[in-house]
Amino acid sequence: MRKYLILIILASTCALYAQDSWQQLDSVNGPSKGSCAAFVIQGEGFVVGGLDDFGFKRKMYSYDPFQNDWDDELSLGGLNGSGLDRASATSFSINNKGYVCLGQGQTNPYFKDLWEYNHETEAWTQKADFIGTARRQAIGFSVDDFGYVGTGQDAAGLCNDFYKFDPTTNTWSQLNDFPGTPRRQAVGFAMGGEGYVGTGDDGVLRKDFWMYLPTTDTWIQKADFPGTARAGATGWGVFPTGFIATGEDINFEYKKDVWEYNYFSNSWVQRADLPGAARKNAISFVIDGIAYLGTGFNGSFMDDFYSYTGIVGLKDEIIASIEAFPNPTTDRFIIKSKVPLRSDQLEIYSITGQNVSSSFNFVCTPEGGEINCTNAVTGNYIVRIHVDNQQILNCKLTKI
Repeated sequence: MRKYLILIILASTCALYAQDSWQQLDSVNGPSKGSCAAFVIQGEGFVVGGLDDFGFKRKMYSYDPFQNDWDDELSLGGLNGSGLDRASATSFSINNKGYVCLGQGQTNPYFKDLWEYNHETEAWTQKADFIGTARRQAIGFSVDDFGYVGTGQDAAGLCNDFYKFDPTTNTWSQLNDFPGTPRRQAVGFAMGGEGYVGTGDDGVLRKDFWMYLPTTDTWIQKADFPGTARAGATGWGVFPTGFIATGEDINFEYKKDVWEYNYFSNSWVQRADLPGAARKNAISFVIDGIAYLGTGFNGSFMDDFYSYTGIVGLKDEIIASIEAFPNPTTDRFIIKSKVPLRSDQLEIYSITGQNVSSSFNFVCTPEGGEINCTNAVTGNYIVRIHVDNQQILNCKLTKI
C-alpha cells in the first residue's frame, strides 16, 4: 500500500486575518500554578502537576479547543499515585499517548520515573525508568515515534546528556550529548522532524540555539536567540517556524516577549508580546497549528491561558489540496494538486536548510507534477511549493 502525505490548506476567513495575534481563553482549572508538564493527545491539551501556593501537585486537566473549556482528568499515577506530586517534570506525546517523567516533589528532589497516559482507557501506566540520573528541569520533545529527553539538574549538578525513549520496546538509549554547556530550565521543542534546544541556565543565562537531527544523532548550532538571555522560557514549533517566549533574565525581570525562528533563513524576528503578565515556567503546546500558552510564575502563580496564531502567509482565495506519494520512495514522488504548478514554483531543501533543488528534476503534469529523485542522496528533504508568490506547501519527503 502506498503512503499518502495529504496537506489540506483550508482556512476560514477569520483565521486568515488573525495573524500574529493572541486571544485570551478559559483559565486553567484548579489553583493558579507554574512549572507544570504539558502534552497533546487526540486534539486536546493536557496540563499535569506543577507547583502552587500549597505545594507540589499531580492533578491533570484537559483543554478542548473547540469548546474552549477545561475538564478534570485522572491525576498522575491514577488512584494509587500518592507521592507522585511534582513540578519541573518533562513531558512529550507519542502515538496519542502522553508521557511525564523526571521532576521534583515535596520529599523527592529528583525523580527518574516515566508514566504513560492513555486517554482512551483513561489510565496511567508506569514505564521503564529513565536511564540517566534522576533530575529536574530537563527538556523533552518527541519526533516521529520516539521521545527525547536531556539536560537538567541532578544531585551532582547540571547535565548535558541526552536520551531516546522507544515506546514500542519500552526502552531508553543514550545518544550523543547536547553540545552546549550543561544547563537547566532550557527550552526544547520539535519542528519539522527535528528537535531544538536553546536558552537556559548553566550558572550564566544562555541564548544559544541548537538543532538536533534524529536520523543521524547529530547536533547543529543555529543562530543565537536574539532576545535577552534567559531561563524558564517556553517554546513550540509550527513548521517552518519555531517560537521562544516568556522566561526570566539575568536582572530577575520576567519576560512576555515572543520570538519566531525561521527554519529556512536561520533567522529570528520578534512577534506580538503575550498580552498577559510577564512570567517564567509557563506551559505551551500546539493543536492544529495554533499555539497555546498559560500558567507560570512572576512572584505569584497564574492560571490564565491564551492562544496564538502566527503569520499565515496565504491569500484567502488560495484553497488547495495537495498529495505527495509514495513517501518514502526510491526514485520519484508524484505531486497531485488542484492548483496548476510550474517548475519554477518548487524548491527542495536538505534537512540542514541547504537548497538542493538541482539534485531533483520536477516535471509538470496536468494533475500536478513528478519529482525525480534518482540523483539525490538518501535522506529527508523539505519541499516548498509557491503559487502566486504565496508559499502553500511545506512537507517532508524521504528518499530511501
